[in-house]
Order: sequence, then C-alpha cells, then structure tokens
Amino acid sequence: MNVRSRQRIRRAAIGLIALAATLTALSVALASSNDKAAREISIDVAIGPAIGNYVVDEIKQADADHVPVIILRLDTPGGLSASMRDIVKAILASPVPVIGYVAPSGARAASAGTYILYATNIAAMAPATNLGAATPIELGGSDDAGPPDPSASGDGQNQNPKNDKSNKNPTPDLSNGATERRKQVNDAVAYIRSLAERRGRNADWAEQAVRQAASLSAEQAEKKHVINLIADNEQALLKAVDGKKVDTAAGAVTLHTAGLAIETRTPGWRTSLLAIITDPTVAYLLFMIGIVGLAAEALAPGATLPGTVGGISLIAALFAFHVMPVSYSGAALIVLGVLLFVAEAFVPSFGALGLGGIVAIVFGSIMLMDSSTPGYDVSMGVIIGIAIAAALILALMVALFARSRRAHIETGYEGLVGRDCTALDDFDREGRVWLHGESWQAVSETPVVRNQTLIVTGVEGLTVFVRPRTATTTPDPPNNAGRRPEGS
Repeated sequence: MNVRSRQRIRRAAIGLIALAATLTALSVALASSNDKAAREISIDVAIGPAIGNYVVDEIKQADADHVPVIILRLDTPGGLSASMRDIVKAILASPVPVIGYVAPSGARAASAGTYILYATNIAAMAPATNLGAATPIELGGSDDAGPPDPSASGDGQNQNPKNDKSNKNPTPDLSNGATERRKQVNDAVAYIRSLAERRGRNADWAEQAVRQAASLSAEQAEKKHVINLIADNEQALLKAVDGKKVDTAAGAVTLHTAGLAIETRTPGWRTSLLAIITDPTVAYLLFMIGIVGLAAEALAPGATLPGTVGGISLIAALFAFHVMPVSYSGAALIVLGVLLFVAEAFVPSFGALGLGGIVAIVFGSIMLMDSSTPGYDVSMGVIIGIAIAAALILALMVALFARSRRAHIETGYEGLVGRDCTALDDFDREGRVWLHGESWQAVSETPVVRNQTLIVTGVEGLTVFVRPRTATTTPDPPNNAGRRPEGS
C-alpha cells in the first residue's frame, strides 16, 4: 500500500469520526431543546375513561421524558368521578409540576374539572372563564334527601331550612336514600378539602362548591384565593409562574419557565376512538343499531349484513355502557320496545303493539343514561328523531295492513271470482272458457256465444260458474262453490 492510499484512508476515517461527532452533538442539542419545552395536555370534553387514561399516561410519559413542567388545559363540563380521581392521583404522584389552566376565554372547569384544578400545583384561569358546581350526583339519587348541613360553607350561613334550628321539625331524615346522599356529599367534601389544604387554597369555598354547587368567575376565584393567578395565554402563564416554588411527589421544585417553548400533545387514534364510542349519544345509537340489526337478522336469516353490523354495534355499545353510568332498566325498556315493534309486523294489532313499542323506546332512551352527570346525557334531538322515524314506519305498516284487508284476493279459488273470461265455443249450459291463460270447464245459466266476455261468479273444483258481463242478475253457485273436490 503506497503513501497516497494510506492518506486517503486516514482522511476518510477522520471524516467519519467528524460526521459521527456532529450527529451526536445534534441529537444532544435536540434532546436538550425537547427537555426545555413545557408540555401541554388538554381536556376539552366530558371526562370519561378514555380521557382519564390518556391524561394519566401523558403525565407518566412527561416524567419519563424529563419535561420541566406540564400545563393541563381544562375546558370541561365535568364527567365521571372514577376517571376524575384517576387523574387527580396521577397529578399528586407526579414528580413533574402540573399547572392547571382553564382556557381559552369562555371555557369552564365545572364539576369534576374543579377537583382536578384544585389538585394541580398551580391553578390558573384565563379571563372570562369559570369553575365550580362540584356537587356529586348519583344515578337515581333522591332530590328530597338534601345535602348535609352547609353551615360550614365559606359564608358561614345555613341556607338549608331543613337543618335550621328554628325549624319546627328538626328531626333529620334517616331514610336509606338520605343517608346515602349525606355519605356521598360528605365524602366529596372531605376529598376536595384535602386537595385545597394540600395546595394552600380556599378550602371553605371548595366545600361550598360541593354542598351548594357554587360557581365562580376567574376574577372572583382569584380574589377568594381559589386559584393562584389569571393569565391571558400560555406564554403569559409560564412567565408569571417563573421562579415559584412548588411541592411535587419528588420534593420541592423551583419553576424556571420563562420563555419555554410549548409542546402540545394530542390524543392518539385509540383514545380518540374510545372517546367517540363512550360518547353517550354515540353509544345509544350503537345500541339501537345493534338491537335492530339482530332483530332484522332473526326475521330474515341468512341476510348476514344486518347481523354482522348489529353484533359489532351491540358489543361496542356494551363496552361503552360498562364504563358509563347506565340504567339497565332503560336498556331493557329499549329492547322490549324493539320487540313490540317487530311483533307488530307479525301480529297486526292496527298499531297497538307498535305504539307500545315506541313508548317503551322513548322512556327507555330517556332513562338509559344518567342525565344528571355533566356531559353524560343522550341528545334529546336524537331520541325524538328515532321516535318520529319509528312512528312513521308504524303508520306505514298500519296503512299497508289496512289496504291489504280491503284488497281483492289475488290467489286461490277466491281470486278467480269476479274475473273476466272468454267463451271458446258457443254453448247453452256447459262449455269451455279461457281464464287466466288456461281452458276451464264453465257452467252458465244463459246461452253463450264464441268470444263472448263472461264474469266468474263461483268455482267448484275445476269448474267455474259464469254469466255474461251484460247480465243484471248473478246465478247462485252451489253451496260448496270455491272448494276443491275430494281427490282432485
């Protein structure tokens, strides 16, 4: 190997080493820049299992990616208590500081959103936003149970006349419903007070939000120390909290957030799909499609498509029902309504069964979801639309059945009576006529000429009784007319 070859190899090796070093430096720089970006997670729908799992996973991933701070942007009407508690647990266990931010303007952190905002290390709101109305509501709960004594609320006033000492009947309601309601509200009060006390915020107003469903605007929330600050946007928020010290699961952390870039995270396709399926209106429609599809398959075995679509839709709906506050009495009423509607086609009742089916479907649809849980009610427009469609189908069924009752019989011996036929030959009493494309033996009380148009007045076996179309009287057929003779 000559000197020039060695020099070329040495230069190539140096070039490769330089390239590797450059790539390493770039990757380190990119990783460093990613580490310095705040991560924003959004909750802009009702809080359910899909959204709960998404937020919990994102908080864990932020820790793994060494993200300096998380912005949890809230715009939600509330949702399920179980999913809300999962999110709160993830926030409290996070070594990464979490800033709760109700935004944009016009947004709200109602019901479950209030608990989540109280759990965050720093609570902030955009102008013209609100929070509160955090009273827990139970499916089928009684309205007359009343909340426990609200005298511990922030204003110190007892606004429940049932518990007023001046009340003539101060005896507390000890029924099962009232006791269960008190337990539920007291548990929620203790939970939100613990969050408020941990974050050093107004615990009395937090209790008032639970007991009296109180709400506050952003400006009022800042004055009452429910939140830490008001910020117009995310960059203003990061600048305002720069230098603040917060307690996390990993200990005290000082925020260095001024000028940080913001990395916005969006749910993946799986979370989006599950969020769509667990939407109450979508789950309701899937349930209806499933029941109707399986009923159609039972009515027409072998059609395949209705059964396939119905089975998939029903399984998807049952998955959604499993994670949502569903009344199975309402589901049973819907199934009964569909069965009654189908029975109308087989046992014509001039609309009685079908009308009962529509009523059962409507009441079952209204009962199906816990409409008191924010964001978890079926659209009344969809329910009304299905009821109207069912009523139109029922009206069509009744009209067709009524018309069939009035229609002339087209088949069998009865269908021949009243039909026109043509004489094949001249005959006085018996002869042959052309009827329905066939030659029949005919009997007439009056003479008949060839090609004369006749009317069938009766049938006996293979013999028809006829009369001329111009005749004014109809000969009476024998008593057994219209019956097939024995052995024929």
